[in-house]
Amino acid sequence: MSDLVTSDGVLLAFDTSSAVGSVAVGREGVVLAHSELEEQRKHASALVPAIRAVLLEAGIDKSELDGVVVGEGPGSFTGVRVAAATAKGMVHALELPLWPISSLAATALSVGGHGVRYVLFDARKQRVYGACYGVGKMGIETLVFPHAGTLREVLASEIPTGAVFCGEGSCHHRLVIEGAGFEVQPFPVTYPGANGLLRYIKLYSKTPSVAAMREWEPRYIRNWQPGLDVI
Repeated sequence: MSDLVTSDGVLLAFDTSSAVGSVAVGREGVVLAHSELEEQRKHASALVPAIRAVLLEAGIDKSELDGVVVGEGPGSFTGVRVAAATAKGMVHALELPLWPISSLAATALSVGGHGVRYVLFDARKQRVYGACYGVGKMGIETLVFPHAGTLREVLASEIPTGAVFCGEGSCHHRLVIEGAGFEVQPFPVTYPGANGLLRYIKLYSKTPSVAAMREWEPRYIRNWQPGLDVI
């Protein structure tokens, strides 16, 4: 089993760390089929059927997959656990490599085009989890490393020029952010999309995989360490 993505690999990607989950299958960064899971309480029961559906739509058998890309959080404990357990089960059963990718970075890459994306996840009680990325043609650069705190602290910090806020947390605090003079990504709100995971792997085709059963644990909010990221 190779630890590098092949340029013509067929990859399955999914993320259920937030209110809206997503599943996609792609080849060379091109999405062949995509599905969204809009009821957070049903992510556990809906994820596997959604995986089957996108594979069927794309005309891909699970035996043809070259790897799995999963959003590693931070995010909802239940949602991140669901994605992690499903990913680990699949790569173990099919003997596939696994690439866990920051759900914050996936959100930045789920927004079309290029620019500066300040991603905020809602952590409840007026708190957020965030990071800021510069998205360009050649890659993604971390401008503000992942951090936890209040929205007030974020807005009082040094925000990179041209930053557009996106993510569920930005949507929840839209009026405050816009009142502070910053732009918020227009509706629909951006979530950690499976298309963003595939876009990341396309940009960084030599990202090493992990030994899913031994080395990797997802980033649950309660044990998430601000300042760490895959970028």
